[in-house]
Amino acid sequence: MNKAYYASEADITCTGNDKVVTAEIDNFKFQESLTAFIATNKIPMRWTGRVYVGNAHGMEFTTPGPKELAKTFSRRR
Repeated sequence: MNKAYYASEADITCTGNDKVVTAEIDNFKFQESLTAFIATNKIPMRWTGRVYVGNAHGMEFTTPGPKELAKTFSRRR
């Protein structure tokens, strides 16, 4: 079984004004969903096939997701 480890932060872009901020990431599920926290504001995001997209406070946010830090491999069968 292979397991990947991801960073706990990611760059989030506001599509309305193209500002980029670093957000804390929680509940990350690869190519499914994640929850981003920006200044204690919770932004649930869903995978669209290319990026994660979420809406909060009338604004849209996108992120490619957190960076992969390491992978572990098991030779056990």
